[in-house]
Amino acid sequence: MEIQSNSPIFLVGCPRSGTTLLQSLLAAHPDIASFRESKFFHYVLPEYEPRRRALGLVSRQLRPRLERYFRDELGRPEMLSRLPRIILRGYYTRNFIEIMYLMTQEQGKRIFLEKTPDHIYKINLIEKLVPRARFIHLVRNGVDVVASLSEITHKYPRHWGGEHTIDMCIDKWKRAIAASYESRHKPNHYLVQYEALVANPRPILENLCQFIGVEFHQAMLQDYRAMGEQLSLVHEGRAVRQDGIQNATSQKFYQVFDPAQRQYIREQLATVNLAELRQAFDSKNSPDQYITKTEDK
Repeated sequence: MEIQSNSPIFLVGCPRSGTTLLQSLLAAHPDIASFRESKFFHYVLPEYEPRRRALGLVSRQLRPRLERYFRDELGRPEMLSRLPRIILRGYYTRNFIEIMYLMTQEQGKRIFLEKTPDHIYKINLIEKLVPRARFIHLVRNGVDVVASLSEITHKYPRHWGGEHTIDMCIDKWKRAIAASYESRHKPNHYLVQYEALVANPRPILENLCQFIGVEFHQAMLQDYRAMGEQLSLVHEGRAVRQDGIQNATSQKFYQVFDPAQRQYIREQLATVNLAELRQAFDSKNSPDQYITKTEDK
C-alpha cells in the first residue's frame, strides 16, 4: 500500500493516554495543522437508526454536533455553509475532510491531523470512509490510564458521560489496546509509546516525522506548549502542562486507589502484553523507524 504524504492523519488512543501532548507537538510543525476534537466518526454512523444506516445516510445527530464544533469550539460558523445537503455518509465525510483541509491551508500548512482519542474504536469505519487515512496510535501504561480516567471522570462527569467505575476504565483501555493490536500489520498505522515519548521526545518525533513524510523541525519542541493552549479543552480536563514535558512516572495510581483496588487493577491488566504489541508494530518498520522502548511498570 502506497502511503500518500497529504492524506489525513488520525491520532488515536485510549483517552488519558497523552494524545493532547502528542497532538500539540505535531501541530507545532510548520507543515501540520490540527484542531480541537471533532468526534466526527462518533456521529456519522446512525447507530440507532436502522433505516438510515441501511440507506447509507449519516446520523441525525451529526449536523447538531458539527454546528457546536464549528460555531462554539472553533469559532468558525461560516464553515457550516460548506456542509452538504446530500447526507450520504461517504459524500458527507469527504466534504468534512475538505473543510478541514481548507482550514489547514489557511494556516499555510499542507497536512491535516485529526485528534479524537475515541476514534480508536472507529478505525474500521474511518478506513472505509477515508481510504487513504493514516493512523498514529499512542499507547500508555494501563495503570496510569485507569487512574487518570477514574480521576478525571469523577471531576468532570458531565463532559465524560458520567463517573467511570474502575471496571469501565479498565475495559476502555483494554478495548483501545485491542483495536491497536488489530492494526499492527497495516502499513498506514504507526505506534508511539507515551513513556518513550516523554523520556526522549526528539528521536521519537524524528521517526514519527518519517512516517508522516515531513522533516523533523525544532519548532515541535519549542512551540508545543503555545499550540497546546489553542487545542486543549481545559473545561474537560484536557490540557498540556505549561511547565513542559514531564517524567512519565506517575503517582496518581497510588493517590486515587487503595491497596485492594490497586491489586485488582493490576490483575485485570495483566492479561494485556504491551511488549508484544510494540514488537508487532516494530516488525513492519524499517530499522531506522524503530520506536524506543521503555520497561513496563
